Amino acid sequence: MPEANSRSLTHILKANLLTRFNALLGSLFVVILVVGPIQDAVFGLILVANALIGIGQELRAKVTLDRLAILAAPRARVVRDGVARGLQVSEIVVGDLVEVAAGDEIVVDGAVESDEPLELNEALLTGESTPVPKLTGAEVLAGSFVSAGLGRYRATRVGEASYARRLTAEARRFQLVRSELMRGINQILRIVTWVIVPTSIVLAVSQLRANPSLPDAIRGSVAGVITLVPEGLVLLTSASLALAVIRLGRRKVLVQQLPAVEMLARTDVICLDKTGTLTQPESRVERVEPLSAGADWKEALASIGRADPRPNASIRAIAAAFAGQTGWLLESRVPFSSGRKWSAFEFTGRGWWVLGAPDVLVARAEQNHSLESRVVRMTSAGERVLLLARAEEAEAKRGLRGLEPVALVVLAEEIKRDAAGTLAQLIAQGVAVKLISGDHPSTVARVASRVGLQSSAAIDGRDLPESESELAKLAESASVFGRVSPDQKRRLIRALQAGGHTVAMVGDGVNDVLALKEADLGIAMGGGSGAARAVAAVVLIDGSFAGVPAVLAEGRRVIGNVERLASLFFTKTVYAFLLALSVSVAVVPFPFLPRQLTLISAFTIGIPSVFLALAPSFERSPGNFLRRVMRFAVPSGLVAGAATFAAYALAINEPNISVSEERTVATIVIAAIGLWILARLARPLTTRRRALLVAMSAGLLSAFLFPALRVLFDLDFPRPIVALAAIGVVALAFLGLEVGDRAAAMIGSLALSLGGVGQKIERGRRRR
Repeated sequence: MPEANSRSLTHILKANLLTRFNALLGSLFVVILVVGPIQDAVFGLILVANALIGIGQELRAKVTLDRLAILAAPRARVVRDGVARGLQVSEIVVGDLVEVAAGDEIVVDGAVESDEPLELNEALLTGESTPVPKLTGAEVLAGSFVSAGLGRYRATRVGEASYARRLTAEARRFQLVRSELMRGINQILRIVTWVIVPTSIVLAVSQLRANPSLPDAIRGSVAGVITLVPEGLVLLTSASLALAVIRLGRRKVLVQQLPAVEMLARTDVICLDKTGTLTQPESRVERVEPLSAGADWKEALASIGRADPRPNASIRAIAAAFAGQTGWLLESRVPFSSGRKWSAFEFTGRGWWVLGAPDVLVARAEQNHSLESRVVRMTSAGERVLLLARAEEAEAKRGLRGLEPVALVVLAEEIKRDAAGTLAQLIAQGVAVKLISGDHPSTVARVASRVGLQSSAAIDGRDLPESESELAKLAESASVFGRVSPDQKRRLIRALQAGGHTVAMVGDGVNDVLALKEADLGIAMGGGSGAARAVAAVVLIDGSFAGVPAVLAEGRRVIGNVERLASLFFTKTVYAFLLALSVSVAVVPFPFLPRQLTLISAFTIGIPSVFLALAPSFERSPGNFLRRVMRFAVPSGLVAGAATFAAYALAINEPNISVSEERTVATIVIAAIGLWILARLARPLTTRRRALLVAMSAGLLSAFLFPALRVLFDLDFPRPIVALAAIGVVALAFLGLEVGDRAAAMIGSLALSLGGVGQKIERGRRRR
């Protein structure tokens, strides 16, 4: 079954070379080579350089992704010739016997062949979160995962024939999912495409009428058309995303779904599982408190530690603490399930022994009042406690009967050294943190306080309201949740999303799978269960939670910078359209030569955009990408276009002024306004951004100050009266841009204030 973690080489070349804008600009490049002079064809060389840079960046990203994909590639235990061995999923063939345990993904369709029943969660296929028991001969489907049990199944359908793959193919056929960022970029490109065709025709006709020389008319038309094209927008967008993949790859982060980069930027709530994320995945037995005299609890714990073939972290800790031989023989068992929160083992002549959450088991025991208060005291102190008990009968469906408590096992969990600092970074970035765990609420609250996560009280998952509106309010206000089932984790994430939040979920276990899939951004630990890694959009290969703030910051950097780039390039398209329309109506020559526009674009858009694409950015992206770009680009482009044409009109109406002087006036005006627009986009102005503005200003000034460059770009200083008029127009343009910014900011603040007042009124009405 082919899995593409990155674009193929052929796809990369096509995406960077075979585009409508490359075809348009390539054709115009050939036209300029024919009519000359060669200086006006510089834009063609920049086009080639841009394509080479884009291809190079994407190839680097492809190498990084492919290497990480090998580290995170799904594997399975396959029995061949009686020997179990680890294989890549792609190597499984029909007839193979596959071993699975709790937390494993069913990677191909098959039929159960083990005597012990498996419990499968098929929520990712059917939406039903209740585990389904699978007996011998029952069909299992790829895409489900084992919630409890240990067994084997025989592969019957693999690759494209599997059920999940057929579902995926149907989904891809009828619904092509795109991110808001790509929708916005594509919408901009569609607008530009529709504008270019009629504008080019009108401009060409007007230039033929306005210019007595055919080469001059062609050069004017070409200059107008190439200015309309945002030729670097797609390149720098893909380069920014590719660079994000490379940077995340260096941090051992695998991006499995491309929209994940965008979700990184928009995340404002992050939900965490406790074990394996804030605490070390392995715990240890701190002490055991017997509850009944003469009970052989030590032998029972030692036997349980050896009886589970695929033990979880708790049973591994018990096995390490009680490693002696007991001679007890296992007859039957009920595997641990995050839904039940207990496991049971039947030993020959010793009966059933149960190990699980005391607050779940104590309610089933007789005369439990003193034990219940004892457990409450221990969990209130933040201790993680398990109850060992005897039982007359234990079944997965019918539950437990005749429960007799024997001992309390206290486990110690070690908090990761970087957990507190990581949470502090997330909160500083404006991200709300929610701790959601299956452990006792008091234990979870204790861990939360130790890592600096402030919360008024821990919410017990068994008390969560059924009403979605009530759940949404609770999810918004509370930060710590305990005794939460896998389905409740999913409900909490849905409630947060319903409140307008972009939610990320970090987890590593089988009980996190539904939440990881439901979240806007699922982040799995590299050492977690196969099912968790399979559904997550991002995998932390080294399993370090400390990398999460850097991952979110990288997403914000990319999306924030792409928004700046889109605003910059679309501003150029807007003022180019206005200029083309104005000269066509006025039937005057276009105010620029292609080489002059290449100069302006290089120092106000091209070179700065590369630096802006690489600059750090820590502000969360609020969404509405296209609206935000339009809100900046349209007014800015209109002001720039109107000011340039006004200065050009003043120049051409001045007697005894050369064509070169007229074009120089327009070049000075658009260059100055372009630098001001760049400065507005670069705010807040850091030291590096100020240095960038100074360098770009110096580059433009050098073209006017050095005689050789003036000849190259056909620049000629206008007479003082015209220059003063141009300076006045530029000053008015600066004032118009700043006033527009202030007005927009005031309107935005007023809208937020009115929205806040409206929300307070609505909350008051609901309380009444």
